[in-house]
Amino acid sequence: MPTLHELQSAMRQSLVRRESAAVSAALARHVPPERLDIYRNTFLVSLTKALRLCFPAVAKLVGEAFFEGAAQVFIARHPPCAAWLDQYGDTFPEFLRTFGPATTVPYLHDVAKLEWAVHSALHAAEAGALDPAALADVAPDDQGRIRLIAEPSLALLRLAYPADRIWRAVLTEDDETLGKIDVDTGPVHLVVERRPDGVAVERLDGPAWQFLRRLCAGEPLAAALGDPQDGPRFDHARALAEHLAAGRFCSFELATNAGSATAWVIS
Repeated sequence: MPTLHELQSAMRQSLVRRESAAVSAALARHVPPERLDIYRNTFLVSLTKALRLCFPAVAKLVGEAFFEGAAQVFIARHPPCAAWLDQYGDTFPEFLRTFGPATTVPYLHDVAKLEWAVHSALHAAEAGALDPAALADVAPDDQGRIRLIAEPSLALLRLAYPADRIWRAVLTEDDETLGKIDVDTGPVHLVVERRPDGVAVERLDGPAWQFLRRLCAGEPLAAALGDPQDGPRFDHARALAEHLAAGRFCSFELATNAGSATAWVIS
């Protein structure tokens, strides 16, 4: 008699690899392989639906038949590793980047990355915004060591194509705007976050995005605020205040070593 693990492995082979002989033999009444098609079809339909819900703009860009075919190839290569379907699809954008038939739509990968970030923001854990007054309570000599912790829904994307404009035009079925988008306008820097009224996608210029990236990566304020690559005109203090006001951080900690700069006093 097969063990539970052996039975589960055989069932997985049947669902994912279409190899039903092992599981059919393992079942008490030797269920014919064709009867297992019911479970396989349910498996494929459910996962394809989950992907379509995560990537609606991608599905509209390529059409229903193409999307379903790509989804089936993806499912066979990347079956779920957890029972929570909201987490399924994180590798789909990278799959599209290397999926031969999708190479004719070069921006498809970027649109998929944006849609996954939007989906992830929607399902991210709840966390209250950091009260800026808590930072002011840190001793002046320690403020350079402050390391901010990003709010869970926040994601930063640097994309080669204007995926945000493509995404909005596709979902609103604005064919006129879609037709006017120049896909060769260069990289875009995006912030994706959940707000009280829904998930927002906002563009930042290069220096502002790089500054926020450093903060979200956990760089101490002394290092993040003092990077000369942002240029002499970039107002670090103002940008920090705007991020705090927008609730993009939920807490903070003090780094062990923040370097030599300690001149950024928060009041």
